Amino acid sequence: MSSTEPPSAPSATVLPRVAAVRAARGERLRSVHLPGLTLTVRSRRPAREGLPPAFYVHGLGGSSQNWSALMPLLDDVVAGEAVDLPGFGDSPPPDDGDYSVTGHARAVVRHLDAAGRGPVHLFGNSLGGAVATRVAAARPDLVRTLTLVSPAMPEIRVQRGAVPTGLLAVPGVAALFTRLTSDWTPEQRVRGAMALCYGDPGRVTPDAFRAAVEEMERRLRLPYFWDAMTRSTRGLVNAYTVGGQHGLWRQAERVLAPTLLVYGGRDQLVGYRMARRAVRAFRESRLLTLPDAGHVAMMEYPDSVATAFRELLADTGRSAPDTGIGGATGDEAADQSRGG
Repeated sequence: MSSTEPPSAPSATVLPRVAAVRAARGERLRSVHLPGLTLTVRSRRPAREGLPPAFYVHGLGGSSQNWSALMPLLDDVVAGEAVDLPGFGDSPPPDDGDYSVTGHARAVVRHLDAAGRGPVHLFGNSLGGAVATRVAAARPDLVRTLTLVSPAMPEIRVQRGAVPTGLLAVPGVAALFTRLTSDWTPEQRVRGAMALCYGDPGRVTPDAFRAAVEEMERRLRLPYFWDAMTRSTRGLVNAYTVGGQHGLWRQAERVLAPTLLVYGGRDQLVGYRMARRAVRAFRESRLLTLPDAGHVAMMEYPDSVATAFRELLADTGRSAPDTGIGGATGDEAADQSRGG
């Protein structure tokens, strides 16, 4: 996979001892070692043998835990694995320090090639949506279907809520932010993140909130946490400026896999208005709109996302594929109200 994005500087490879990553009931964590790269992969035992594989890619600042609500709802139709991208979750930084969208996409491809799991049903959220789009365009042989939840595709008018995150790409801003927020508690940081990412933070259960705080405490002990955030943000911003055949929208047009697009009406990071353009760019696409969802619909409304994916899965064998939920065409789906 090629890219015009500049390489990042190498990251430190000496890792501290921190608390173990949480695994939900029925989940298994394992480390996958590749040359210059170690990935933590979260998986569930499928309901039966022989199910097609699925692969889940989280967003900026997230981890494989972001898929823990959705994965068990689909373990009777797919054999699911979720990755911690390099530098996130429990995966250490890549040896080459490459946190570009292409670098993350290359990590996904290398794992799928090494594991021989392709083609997979590929899921991506936010940054993971951009990564999944790049993988699907560059390696169509690895992707059966593509499900994108609030994919981070280039926007002319950036959402106001995305501006602070985007500023992390500016040299020096991350260090300044770290100093200014040095007295913030993990609870305050989690509440801020949930207010930004959820359509209704009140839907988060007390147990889920405590788990998020524990994970935040763990991450803040990692010396590379802010470096991974900063460089991945910079990589995403750089990807937005790339034109020609490497541009994300041009790559979306080259995706051959049937695609499910999921957008939230209360998303503060990815504009709902981008749903129309996405439906037109991904040639065989359908749209699910969730009016009350924010940026992480698979965490807020996992049942709705699971139902839409099951419909996609059921329809992929048809000779004349549907292009919209409930039989709507792609343009009709884009014109649906926020109520979907």
